[in-house]
Amino acid sequence: MKRLILASAFLFCLGAAAAPLPYQLDGTEVRDIHSASLKRDYQLLVALPESYGRSQRRYPVLFVTDADYAFPVARAIASRLAKHAGMEEAIVVGLSYAKGDTPGYSRRRDYTPSTPRLQTYTSDMPGRAPAFGEAGAYGRFIAGEVFPLIAAQYRADMRRKAFVGHSYGSLLGLEILLTKPATFEHYILGSPSLWFDRGVLFAREEAYARAQRDLPASVYFGIGGRETLAPGKRRSRSEEDADMVADLKEFDSALTSRRYRSLRTRLEVFPGEDHASVFPLVFTHGLRAWLDKPR
Repeated sequence: MKRLILASAFLFCLGAAAAPLPYQLDGTEVRDIHSASLKRDYQLLVALPESYGRSQRRYPVLFVTDADYAFPVARAIASRLAKHAGMEEAIVVGLSYAKGDTPGYSRRRDYTPSTPRLQTYTSDMPGRAPAFGEAGAYGRFIAGEVFPLIAAQYRADMRRKAFVGHSYGSLLGLEILLTKPATFEHYILGSPSLWFDRGVLFAREEAYARAQRDLPASVYFGIGGRETLAPGKRRSRSEEDADMVADLKEFDSALTSRRYRSLRTRLEVFPGEDHASVFPLVFTHGLRAWLDKPR
């Protein structure tokens, strides 16, 4: 009996010692950052290029929203294009959701340009009312607190920065574009939720055009061909009745009609892709529009 107990204990310990470990991404680091301006805590997920450890050069930097999903995707695509397609290497920085918040709560607050005037939302955090409209403040956090940390800790070429966003993340990108466009040298914006708050960003674009003569930016827009209005519905500026493809084409046309001397835009619609599937294609093509080397 004693021998059986010892054998069972040995097998238990062996099983415990052999417990599977979580998978880690090579060449990545996690840095905590407390935002003094927002009074919240975040994390920066940083992927370094393969050549980083054996070179002394500085690298362009990609700042990627919705890091929980988008960071590993962007890291893998950027690495693969650099290794197999001759694209320039880059540092990838993932911007996490706020610690203690659900992803939905954090991104609705940090990525949206306003509080919806007509639509109602239910908070997914008990005891906390829904929060919106802090994209301006979050954009200042990126420029004023994230940029200095990355510049101090890595060989980042801070004269070559790209913003990467999708859906609500693209709303944040557009808010930055229409307030402080020189924050980034390139914007990769996928499937922006231009229906948000009854199309408030269309009004922001018009206001910018009345006040400014130029828009110094490079912008790549991408969207899935299936992000259109469902059959039998009438298009409106609401989430339920939005034609996101038509909205994006209208927004891009408005920008190009201003004939800004320093603005470069490109829009691609990917047939067969929807809101959930299109990001890898948007990122790939948007990155190529910025970093592809001449052949």
